[in-house]
Amino acid sequence: RKISSVHLFSAKALDDFSHVRQEEVATLTRSLASAGKTPVKLGQLLNVCTTNALARVMLGRKVFNDGGSKSDPKAEEFKSMVEEMMVLAGSFNLGDFIPILGWFDLQGIVGKMKKLHARFDAFLNAILEEHKFVNNQRTTLSKDVDFLSTLLRLKDNGADTDGEEGKLTDTEIKALLLNLFTAGTDTSSSTVEWAFAELLRNPKILSQAQQELDLVVGTNRLVTESDLTQLPFLQAIVKETFRLHPSTPLSLPRIGAESCKINGYFIPKGATLLVNVWAIARDP
Repeated sequence: RKISSVHLFSAKALDDFSHVRQEEVATLTRSLASAGKTPVKLGQLLNVCTTNALARVMLGRKVFNDGGSKSDPKAEEFKSMVEEMMVLAGSFNLGDFIPILGWFDLQGIVGKMKKLHARFDAFLNAILEEHKFVNNQRTTLSKDVDFLSTLLRLKDNGADTDGEEGKLTDTEIKALLLNLFTAGTDTSSSTVEWAFAELLRNPKILSQAQQELDLVVGTNRLVTESDLTQLPFLQAIVKETFRLHPSTPLSLPRIGAESCKINGYFIPKGATLLVNVWAIARDP
């Protein structure tokens, strides 16, 4: 968590990679504009945008080409694995709620997860080995060009100039990459797709947002991140989208660390807890 905070989510890191986000949004805008009145698969284009933006920061390269099709067989494999993981993660597994049946894996979900884990492990191993080879060709004083290069340097050094202690392993690096890719691609693109849908469903709101953009940004350039502080109506649209359409409606499952009572309800130790974020956000 500390490594991600410093090298991915700090103000400096966000500023260093701002050009990546700007370029990928520009690519998305061109794709939508060039389509004209032809129907487009918005969800696919948004997924390409978010995945490429994340991949360039994480790996130093795109996963999909600018047209939104698969750039190579590895890209197709990656996309199919992420989609399968999202499906399996959202599946109701009987063994999670009736432990005595877990060993039987009646629905085959655990078996599918193990096979998918093996595919992800092989895929990420190949990426790690490729990055190690490339890094060995660079001078030791050259600046890290992506997050994976930083992780590999931390692994080799044991600690970097920021003072992180402890030596990373390949397994931990692969787990971190997997978490960031699966949590940061589909969730982001689906939220933006909901924002588009709500704006199309509410043309008056869309018109007001366009007026604000024309007034603050003008019509001769694209919006930049530095403009956001001057766009309060657009910020309100973003917040309202998060409220109405959270990327994880039931949040992530939590396990009770110890038994406790909340508002008269007894929560036993080890109980699986699901927070209904969707209901909370819509409760007047």
